[in-house]
Amino acid sequence: MKKLNVSPSLEEKIYDLKFDDNNSTIITSYFPLNQDEKQMILNDHNFDIVSFKSIFSDKISESEWLNSKEQIKKKFQDELFHIE
Repeated sequence: MKKLNVSPSLEEKIYDLKFDDNNSTIITSYFPLNQDEKQMILNDHNFDIVSFKSIFSDKISESEWLNSKEQIKKKFQDELFHIE
């Protein structure tokens, strides 16, 4: 994954970053980013077109994220790589 120039706490919420031929950027996070997080990314980068997506649709609090992020990442990776 290409890196964004954002804080480590925001970066760990991002699963993937892709650029397409139309100079568009797709940022995929584990859970939906809040408006402040999206704005931080937009303020720090000069993207022409940005789409924000998330793997899970549930919104979780910052404390829920901090308490469960390692389990969430591990579970997602385990399920992704053990598909039969």
